[in-house]
Amino acid sequence: MDNRSGGHLVTRAVRWTARIWSVVSICVVLLFIIGEGGPTKAAEWRLFLFFPLGVCLGMALAWWREGIGGIVTVASLLAFYAIHLATTGTLPYGWAFLAFAAPGFLFLVCWDRSRGARRAAAREASS
Repeated sequence: MDNRSGGHLVTRAVRWTARIWSVVSICVVLLFIIGEGGPTKAAEWRLFLFFPLGVCLGMALAWWREGIGGIVTVASLLAFYAIHLATTGTLPYGWAFLAFAAPGFLFLVCWDRSRGARRAAAREASS
């Protein structure tokens, strides 16, 4: 097995890990929303738009467009943290927000690896 096919297998494994993890994350977030109800105050809505809505939308989009979906997921998570810090003076406590949004980072890894593989194939074709 050459390096390219080994790299392709790693990319596929990361991609499917991201996809499965994203489905689990979205389902768990939906269960939380159903169980707890949606936001009721304006401040809660601002946070809710980024986490979970923006994060989940990004993960769903990443199934078709890994780069854009990963960017939407990570940007939404960062916006959630920034708004939380600005409104409460503290960052959200715990690891759960990062764990739910982690597939977005994995989708970005896949997108970057796929772009690198396409560039390498184009260089080989032109040589």
